[in-house]
Amino acid sequence: MEQRTTRLTVLIDPRKKEVFEHVCAREDQTPSQVVRRLIRDYIEQRLGRPWQPGESLEELRGQWPAPPAQTDPADESR
Repeated sequence: MEQRTTRLTVLIDPRKKEVFEHVCAREDQTPSQVVRRLIRDYIEQRLGRPWQPGESLEELRGQWPAPPAQTDPADESR
């Protein structure tokens, strides 16, 4: 099981927070559960494979795919 010992503070619009908490409650999930799942999904999407809870950042260095090339919108109009 993953350790949950680090706090992440996120600043969001109060109305968005209220709606988020309401939706979480309707789905019988805590906001923390949903945020943890979103973070894990984001990591796995970027890795291109499932992330294992025991993997550290040091083990992952060099395994990350290159980020997509940034395009300049001005170049597209030429």
